[in-house]
Amino acid sequence: MSAPDTSRTVVTADVAIVGAGPAGLAAATQLGKVHGRQALVLDRESRAGGIPRHCDHPGYGIRDMHTFIGGPAYAERLVREATSAGADIMPNAMVTAVHPDGALDVTSPAGLLRIESRALVLATGARERARPARMIPGDRPSGVYTTGQLQNIVHLHHGRVGTRAVVVGGELVSWSAVMTLKHAGCRTVLMTTQYPSPESYAAFNIAGKALFRLPIAARTRVVRIIGRGNLEAVEIENLDTGAREIVECDTVVFTGDWIPDHELARTAGIAIDPGTKGPLVDTALRTSRPGVFAAGNVLHPVDTADIAALDGTFVADRVAAFLDAGEAIDPGAVAVRILAAPPFRWVSPGVLRAGDPAPPRQRLLLWTDQLVRFPKVTVSQRGRVVATTLLPWAASPGRVFRVPWSIMDAVDPALGPVTVGLANAPRRGTTPNAVGEFIPSRCN
Repeated sequence: MSAPDTSRTVVTADVAIVGAGPAGLAAATQLGKVHGRQALVLDRESRAGGIPRHCDHPGYGIRDMHTFIGGPAYAERLVREATSAGADIMPNAMVTAVHPDGALDVTSPAGLLRIESRALVLATGARERARPARMIPGDRPSGVYTTGQLQNIVHLHHGRVGTRAVVVGGELVSWSAVMTLKHAGCRTVLMTTQYPSPESYAAFNIAGKALFRLPIAARTRVVRIIGRGNLEAVEIENLDTGAREIVECDTVVFTGDWIPDHELARTAGIAIDPGTKGPLVDTALRTSRPGVFAAGNVLHPVDTADIAALDGTFVADRVAAFLDAGEAIDPGAVAVRILAAPPFRWVSPGVLRAGDPAPPRQRLLLWTDQLVRFPKVTVSQRGRVVATTLLPWAASPGRVFRVPWSIMDAVDPALGPVTVGLANAPRRGTTPNAVGEFIPSRCN
């Protein structure tokens, strides 16, 4: 263990879990209910449950609970199941440091704590990029939100917003923002997306446009915020023609464009995947630090809550194996990187090792910047295609694209890095990202 800090009260647990969202709570439930392990779940929020807690609309629990309920009810059920399994949930607990041995420094209403555990799970989730991170110029009035901020104000604090809103983005979460605005008595006058069509599923787009009578401006972006004191309008630009238009509104909601809450992993020196920006993990969800695992949307920003919960259940089994048998990485096992080729932006998990289990739900998760309706997925090593599969579901921007893990059966780790790409992706201009990989140009 790290050097003792006499100013901190020491708390011990079998497993410490940072993040009381679906992934963290599901992991705690599985650890207690199936493996008889005590889990301590830490969360900086005042109540456990994660994002679903303030998403007051149905659609939760489909894959993990085999039900169809609202976000708050789903969050309450996750908390109830974790507590019943023996988990100790500590809200208002801010983890400020991860030590080399996995011990945590925590600030909480109970004082300064040192959490010592035999294993650590990072389930810190992801967040939307706010207006400053998108580098959108203009004034700095009130009335500018992300979906998370909007739902926190409306559903948790019962606050009010404006009366005319522009929603930036066309993902699933964008429609969630539209529903929240309607609940708050605010009419959405426009949805903008940089893509040729909204990124959400067609059923949501058709139903949303019909239900809310909502115009969608495809191939557009917000280029200026207008308003002194209060928001008055936004300026949007057509990406094909360059034409600009002023849209009057008193509320704008920036949706999607996710980034993992990765600060703890970074400061702990855990390897970061340059594509996802989250911890780099293998198929067992082990990070580069022995005894430290990660699960949920901190790994694949962003998937649905039930997928994050299933991640948590999966990682709990791997953590239990680590604790029960001292399961460690075979030092003789060859580990190779799994890389994403354009139009894919990232792939998760990012490490393949001979002898390791298949990833959660036996799926490889990817994020694409281009729509391909019938994607022909390729797996290559040393410049040679070793496997190909044609999938009947689309690879679409704005949502996770899932590929059956069986496509990796032909991979030989001894041959080096594996690249996943698309054989039938349309060609378009590319720009290098921060790590020198080339991804399709995108706005905002």
